[in-house]
This record gives sequence, C-alpha cells and structure tokens, in this order.
Amino acid sequence: MGLLVRNSIRTDELTAVDLDALSQDRGHRVLTIVRKGGRRVKDPAGPSTWEALEVYLEARAAVAGLEGWRRLSGPQPATASGGRLGQNHLWELVRRLARTAGIDVWDQLSAHSLRHTAITLVLDAGANIRDVQDWAGHRDPRTTRRYDQSRGSLDRSPVYTLASYLA
Repeated sequence: MGLLVRNSIRTDELTAVDLDALSQDRGHRVLTIVRKGGRRVKDPAGPSTWEALEVYLEARAAVAGLEGWRRLSGPQPATASGGRLGQNHLWELVRRLARTAGIDVWDQLSAHSLRHTAITLVLDAGANIRDVQDWAGHRDPRTTRRYDQSRGSLDRSPVYTLASYLA
C-alpha cells in the first residue's frame, strides 16, 4: 500500500515488479518500474516505505525458510504462495483495509484511488506541477491536473503566494 500511495505507482506497474527491481542508486533506495510505453524509471522509495517493504520481505523470507529477504526472487508483491499478485488482488486489499480502518466509503475505493490521493497530496504540499507530472509518469500536464482532487481549493490560490511574496 505504501508504494501505491507514497509513490503513486499504477497498479499494473506494481504487479509487474520483480524483487530484482529493488536496488540503490547514488544513495537512494529505488524501485525500477516500467511505465506506460515501456519506459524504465527509477522511483525512489522514501524511508518509511522502504522500512515497511523490508519488514514485509523479511517475513516472506522467513516463511520460505531463507535468511534475509535478498535471497528471495520472483514477483514483488506476491501472493501467499509466492505467485504474482494480480491487480484485482490490490483492489480487494485496498477495500478490505479501508473497511477495517472504518472508512465509510470503503466500497467506493480502488487501488487507483491511492494514486489520485498521492498526486493531490503532493500538489497540496506545494510540489511543482512539472515535477509531479514526471513523478506520475504523465506525458501531458492536463492529465496530472485531472488527478488533482482539490484543484478548486481556495487554500491553494496563487493569490496567497503572491501576497506573501509581495509582503
């Protein structure tokens, strides 16, 4: 779930990932994913995401009788039997976790809802639209804008940025 919401990864990108896609690059822990159109990108995993991933993988390695998750191979994430997780599994997991958390609209959520949320949150936090477009893997900034669920929010009005700058 951390990769879906904190990295805005598409469900098909996540379900296609194998464990050898986890690596380090110039001090960054990264996940190499294949975007739409076959473009390979290195997406950094934040510390909390990486830690959660390591806990999950260590538990998986222990079940497999291995010492350390780096001895694992195959898909990441995986089913309980080690097979490739399908997109429908992610949808079911999101809804089950939302229902367990007491979210009233759990039955309206999907794994893709987390992508929308991630893009909205990062824009709310002040990230540049061009950077968010690249991060989300969108070719057109209009696509990124459609994902922004709070684009009509008065709290984000440039009027406040300009007023602060002029003050």
